[in-house]
Amino acid sequence: MMKTLLIIDPQNDFMPGGALEVPGGDRIIPVINTMIESYETVVVTQDWHPRNHVSFASHHKDKKPFEMINLDGLEQILWPDHCVQGTKGADFHPNLNMNAVSAVIRKGTDPRIDSYSGFYDNGRLKCTGLAGYLREKGCRELHVCGLAADICVAYTIRDALEEGFSVSLILQAVKALDDNQFLAIRKELKRKGVHFI
Repeated sequence: MMKTLLIIDPQNDFMPGGALEVPGGDRIIPVINTMIESYETVVVTQDWHPRNHVSFASHHKDKKPFEMINLDGLEQILWPDHCVQGTKGADFHPNLNMNAVSAVIRKGTDPRIDSYSGFYDNGRLKCTGLAGYLREKGCRELHVCGLAADICVAYTIRDALEEGFSVSLILQAVKALDDNQFLAIRKELKRKGVHFI
């Protein structure tokens, strides 16, 4: 069975000093680089928000980053402006070995809805094409890493399981925004059959 490496959002805005910094986020890059060439298929997701994205706190009067609102029936955390299309913050970390990458899947491109998962937007209204690409390549087993472990990585893994993929999480190659939340998520994922590497 062909194993695929799926790297979630290794972008500058999620690195130390970025607009939505994940503590220690840059430490996963050397780890990923040591194993990336051992996979036949490597897919990277990229947060790719328009400037007027609805998830940005700056577009909601009297709201601050990390406040929660209701948006068309979905709970939405308001974020600092991040990973805006065409900006340096949206670029991948400069040290990531992109030569081994087979495909880049962009998400969060619709200004009206957020997209944590690499497979679907948060309302599951539109897919990114990732599942179809993986099936076309004959991929059944995914090894997942990236940022942030408790948000986009977790949402992607849940959708991967629903799509019928076997999933392993590479613990040395993820970092979370909230470590306590990630501990609870790990227990949930383990119950769902996720393996930990």
